[in-house]
Amino acid sequence: MSSTLLNIPYSVLDLATIVEGKTPIDTFPNSLTLARLAEEWGYTRYWFAEHHNMMNVGSSAPTILIGYIAGGTKSIRVGSGGVMLPNHAPLVVAEQFGTLASLYPGRIDLGLGRAPGSDQLTALAIRGENMNAAFNFPRDVEKLQTYFSADNVDSKVRAIPGEGLEIPIWILGSSTDSARLAAAKGLPYAFASHFAPAHFLEAIELYRQNFKPSEFLDRPYVISCINVVAADTDAEANRLATSVQQFIKGVVTGKRQLLPPPIDTMDGAWNYFEQEAVEQMLAYSIFGSPETVKNKMQAFVELTNIDEVMVTSHIFDHQARLRSYEVFAEVMKGN
Repeated sequence: MSSTLLNIPYSVLDLATIVEGKTPIDTFPNSLTLARLAEEWGYTRYWFAEHHNMMNVGSSAPTILIGYIAGGTKSIRVGSGGVMLPNHAPLVVAEQFGTLASLYPGRIDLGLGRAPGSDQLTALAIRGENMNAAFNFPRDVEKLQTYFSADNVDSKVRAIPGEGLEIPIWILGSSTDSARLAAAKGLPYAFASHFAPAHFLEAIELYRQNFKPSEFLDRPYVISCINVVAADTDAEANRLATSVQQFIKGVVTGKRQLLPPPIDTMDGAWNYFEQEAVEQMLAYSIFGSPETVKNKMQAFVELTNIDEVMVTSHIFDHQARLRSYEVFAEVMKGN
């Protein structure tokens, strides 16, 4: 086993994906079960992504889910991957995460994105007259940093709780714009390569080249999120992966559906253009047996030189999903 993978922390990104025949009432306890096992298996952090108006994604209120998971685990870091900051007032975010960090000291991460996490009509419903908030993203990140700073004690507007707490801020992105911001502010950078692979390599290179050390971070730090479906055999992993392929086909075609059960083959389930689009979105995905996962992860780390990998796994059967995360942990630990 190469030492390369042994040196890479590994984490979970959870969208609280809702599968056919189930509801969020079923989904959230499954997330807690996974988080508890992920803690045992050596995962570093467990993040939720903010999405809205998506019938198959239950993580519309990540702050609440972070509290739920942190309260049900002991040591794993829990956070947002991320909070879409233009949807919220920075002061409210500071207070919410200040509360979480007060309840679970040293365990809360705040990942920030600038996208709406939904379509434009839904963004309008969330933001109202503040539809141009994305343009204020750099300034709003600075506001958050100010609210968390102990130096803000004499300000007329303070985040209580939040002020003086060390809550790591991460910049999330799917483009080069976010890379420039993370580099300029000397913050760690998490890239959404699990669904936006096109600018991934360019963005992390730009981030590293332009990184300015800060009080928060002295060298660049990159997390890449990838899709993983691991099983005991390649054939079983590829069969299970048809669920995420169907799921992404729904994104591509605008015909969203609850996460469907796997099928024996995608032949006949998509046309040529749908297949091309889905495979492009899933470019950074690993489907396979432990040996296949190890080889593909080794190649991915050598290509990207990432500091940490974050795994998301859209798998229909809960037990198969748990097994996938267990296999991945075993690979990363060299077992």
